[in-house]
Amino acid sequence: MPFLQRIALDWSELSEADKEQFPFSIKAIQHFNEYRFRSNVTFFIGNNGSGKSTLLEAIGVSCGFSVVGGRDLTIKKEKDNESLANIMKLSWLPKVSHGLFFRAETFDTFAGYIDELAKDPYIGHTAYAPYGGKSLNEQSHGQAFLTFFQNRLDRKGLYLLDEPESALSPQNQLAFLSIIRELEKSGQAQFIIATHSPIIMAYPDAQILQFTETSIEPIAYEDTDHFNLTRDFLNHRERYFRALFDQDEERD
Repeated sequence: MPFLQRIALDWSELSEADKEQFPFSIKAIQHFNEYRFRSNVTFFIGNNGSGKSTLLEAIGVSCGFSVVGGRDLTIKKEKDNESLANIMKLSWLPKVSHGLFFRAETFDTFAGYIDELAKDPYIGHTAYAPYGGKSLNEQSHGQAFLTFFQNRLDRKGLYLLDEPESALSPQNQLAFLSIIRELEKSGQAQFIIATHSPIIMAYPDAQILQFTETSIEPIAYEDTDHFNLTRDFLNHRERYFRALFDQDEERD
């Protein structure tokens, strides 16, 4: 059973003027009241700008995690956007304090921060220990991601991951699923993941929440655009190329 049982937004705390401001103005967020988690693995999916990362960040802030990224995976800073978190209520069974928020787009900054720590004469010798014993910047981007996941997703906790697939090849996305499975099957971890990857969101028995302009609702994997568009493209790619390229030629 998931540790984090429920998230809810208390809209009564906002004025009508506040509701018109970002992030409350995001269409999917405007229609969201609460969600009860029924799986240890939940995916947030939707188009760019649909609000999935915004809601994930608010959960992270409400948990006390940093959502800034980089150095702030280790040290929380004041600049975390707490506006949506201010009206968010979390229900736990039981409450867990360990976990992290992972943001793919600031991972390079985080890797550089670890390199700076390694130069410290007093603690430098321990800086790379949690990451396979060497600099994340000495590995390929995908290898560094996997190294991070293998060494930081390692104990009981809540893990919030924003687009972890961004540096992973299809093969390494499968390896990532294996990492999740190893920890999740023991009942020691809960994952909430914002993703565009049809490979990752295929994780067995996961819950998928789709963000649209009118709602945030559960959806079956086989009903997602990610699954259907990918399958259709792979089976009929020449048809897609004709439609796309003919349009380009007409504009020329």
